[in-house]
Amino acid sequence: MSVLRIGEAVPRLENRDLVTGMATYTDDLAFDDEAVMVIVRSPHAHAAIRAIDCSAARAMPGVLAVLTAAEMQEDGIGGFRPQFTVPDPDGAPMFVPDFYPLVIDRVRAIGDPVAVVVAETREQAEDAAERVVVDYEDAEAAIHPRAAVEASAPLVWEAAGSNRLFSTSFGDRAAREAAFAAADHVVTLSYRINRVTANPLEPRAMIARHDPATDETTFWTGTPAANRTRELLAEQNFPGTAPIHVVSTNCGGSFGMKNSPSRESALTVWAARRTGRTVRWLSTRTEGHLGDAHARDWDVTVSLALDADGTFRAVHSESYVNLGAYLGSTALVMAVSYHGGMAGMYRTPVVTADVHGVLTHTQPLAPYRGAGRPESLFAIERIIDYAAATLGFDRIELRRRNLIRPDEMPFRTGLHYVYDSGDFPAVMERALELADHAGFEVRRREAAARGCLLGFGLANGIEIANNGPGGKLPPVPEFAQIVFEADGRPIVRIGGGEGGQGQKTVFSQIAGSLLGLDVDRFSFEIGNTRRVEKGVGTFGSHTSGAAAHSLADVAEQVKTKGRALLAAAWSVSADEIAYEDGVFRHAGGNRFKDLEELARDNPGALDSKAFVPADGCTYPNGTHVCEVEIDRLTGQARITRYVVTDDVGTVINPLLLKGQIHGGVAQGVGQALMEDIVYEDGSGQMLSCSFMDYAMPRADHFPPLKVEPMPTPTAANAIGAKGAGEAGVVGAIPAVINAVCHALAPLGIHHVDMPATAQSIWRAMRAASRD
Repeated sequence: MSVLRIGEAVPRLENRDLVTGMATYTDDLAFDDEAVMVIVRSPHAHAAIRAIDCSAARAMPGVLAVLTAAEMQEDGIGGFRPQFTVPDPDGAPMFVPDFYPLVIDRVRAIGDPVAVVVAETREQAEDAAERVVVDYEDAEAAIHPRAAVEASAPLVWEAAGSNRLFSTSFGDRAAREAAFAAADHVVTLSYRINRVTANPLEPRAMIARHDPATDETTFWTGTPAANRTRELLAEQNFPGTAPIHVVSTNCGGSFGMKNSPSRESALTVWAARRTGRTVRWLSTRTEGHLGDAHARDWDVTVSLALDADGTFRAVHSESYVNLGAYLGSTALVMAVSYHGGMAGMYRTPVVTADVHGVLTHTQPLAPYRGAGRPESLFAIERIIDYAAATLGFDRIELRRRNLIRPDEMPFRTGLHYVYDSGDFPAVMERALELADHAGFEVRRREAAARGCLLGFGLANGIEIANNGPGGKLPPVPEFAQIVFEADGRPIVRIGGGEGGQGQKTVFSQIAGSLLGLDVDRFSFEIGNTRRVEKGVGTFGSHTSGAAAHSLADVAEQVKTKGRALLAAAWSVSADEIAYEDGVFRHAGGNRFKDLEELARDNPGALDSKAFVPADGCTYPNGTHVCEVEIDRLTGQARITRYVVTDDVGTVINPLLLKGQIHGGVAQGVGQALMEDIVYEDGSGQMLSCSFMDYAMPRADHFPPLKVEPMPTPTAANAIGAKGAGEAGVVGAIPAVINAVCHALAPLGIHHVDMPATAQSIWRAMRAASRD
């Protein structure tokens, strides 16, 4: 018997299949009646479509269908809608752009789908796609959010009347104005948060198969949110039609981008229904850069008000968020949901934000690891360092003065959040100790002797997890179920899907702790809407706490039902029956019953499920310390030291926790130093649509990462977990940029925008030398 428990450093149960090539990804599936779909994409960012001639493409060998917006409208295929809208301050409704699987009459972003070709083979589909003739009338494109709101900017949607889709505010404006007026110091910094894309290990891949006998469609794709994908496809794209079932294979990475259906999802399902064939679509890497949803892309101005002794009085930001040309279901989440994160781990009494959502001729946004949380935390952590550099404060002491203390918990921040637990000062001090902050000046002198600048960057990161849509504070429930097979073996089902986190391992440990289930004696099911009846999905450091909370409820139901059955059979009180490690025992005698045996003898009687919210949101937090060495001749930045101390609440699996932190740090470093989606001004042509132009971090970009958990369990859910999936990236982005700017400070350079590439750093150093 092998019972795994919470807290054990168990190697991932999934690893053997993943590293030996035995894991099944969507593109590994094969069907006898397959056809292949290829998408005809716009080469223009902004153009009217005068005409589409598909006659030559339809006559090509092997072609089964060439579909355009005309056929889409004929079949009544619906468009995508956002989960919520943001009304104007006067209450006027927000304009919602049309967002159909294929564009109608006009393209508004490079890579917009104009038509699809379905053929017997990929080669035949690609050849036919080249024969689709589209007559475009090219127009100027608006790319950058601040420029797009100027009166002279080309409109993305004429019906909107403006590229400013919405403006909204958070926090107490009067309190902010009073705090800034009374402050001894006010510092302001403007910066850009660069646009990035997820680049998962497996590009998006999809297969759809329609059963004419039942009129049902099965859709295979790698997604951590199978039930959400099914619901949105059914409600938005195919309303009133026969059911769609979603089966998630191994995901190969999502980071938020694969959590909702895309245009390609709807096109694949539609093509299968239209042709009666099993239809496959697989994105290429270049197509992924053009067609995948992007992330981040904010222009921000942040201001901090301080007393003479450095006490924070207020922080305020104004952000122009580049939403792209369309709004998917989660497109507004990042823009408006997480500005409470600007409070950081500090006692700042007033926190406010003004947010402008801007339409441009670019790809729409989707959540990407952190999904608005890194943007908000970057504001407070960057402005603290900037204030210290320009006002003469010590960066560390400034943070120490303003950190929330454990004896102040629970703590209501200046905007939205109430932190329930944590020892923020201890977490920061331990990170400084592990990073040998005391020895930094010695290392700096050694670097100078080699012709390099050395910088020490620190960021105190905190985020909200398990919150509702649109940043609402009531926690989101997740589905859990245990059913028993005919032989009594349990099946554990979870609504949150697999994005590479090791869900089978984690929930085997949780099930082992709650019910003593032998990992070799039960099955684990996720990501199949025929088997798992509901689910929210894996995102936002949500699943471990939310699904475990429901699973704990299910475990109690199983125990209660088992005690009731045995109380009747043994003629004793249910209170006299104890349960431990899979066995019910009568406290007053020698009678006992194995859980599997009881389930086998009472078919269906122990089956239980729950979809219950946790008692509150959680706030994982921690400190990141980064040292960056910059070559004075080339501007090349190299990370030489990286430390993380993290409070993620109860640590379910220390090995997987470190893996999550490592992955998040890598993505944060990538955004801070190299990753960037670049569009050409005016034309909107993408200049970074391959890995030749879009740089990705590699193993040799990192020193050994030192991660030390410092957990304070939360009372918000049944197991005390706060979440860990986004902790790495939230702290990494400001820590790295703070280190770069600290290294450059002796040259009089106090800020460098992301990505801090060798070229941008070299230019900053060159400009400083001329001043």
